[in-house]
Amino acid sequence: MPFSLDRSFTHRLHTLSKITDRQTQQAYQEAAGLPLGEGRCLAAIGSFSPLSLNEVAHMANVNKGQASRAVQSLVDQGLVDKQVNAADARGVELTLTEKGQASWQHLMQVIALRNEDIVACLDDVQRAQLDALLDVLVQHARASD
Repeated sequence: MPFSLDRSFTHRLHTLSKITDRQTQQAYQEAAGLPLGEGRCLAAIGSFSPLSLNEVAHMANVNKGQASRAVQSLVDQGLVDKQVNAADARGVELTLTEKGQASWQHLMQVIALRNEDIVACLDDVQRAQLDALLDVLVQHARASD
């Protein structure tokens, strides 16, 4: 059987990613008033803080420029606190403010609902299989990165 782009793993993964990103962008905007990049950064900071800017970019799966703009917007909105890193004065430590903590908790509910919606077509066995396979694929990709 000849190679078919529309059946390739990377093509289908990218298609799924684009569709879910578009839907997630809409959900973040409607439910939390945040663009996708800011929502991803807020979720990362709330889940893993304190974080440096590079760590936010990595954990939010955005590039450093996107992370920088998103974090500055979150700081300007009073959701994130930016302090000089005591161990490295060139770096910063990012944490949530009290207002940011409330926004993060709401956003995490939105994320949980989005994730449930994305896998709603799968039964429990398929969900467990997909979860395990994704762990294997991510581990493999990181090992070859």
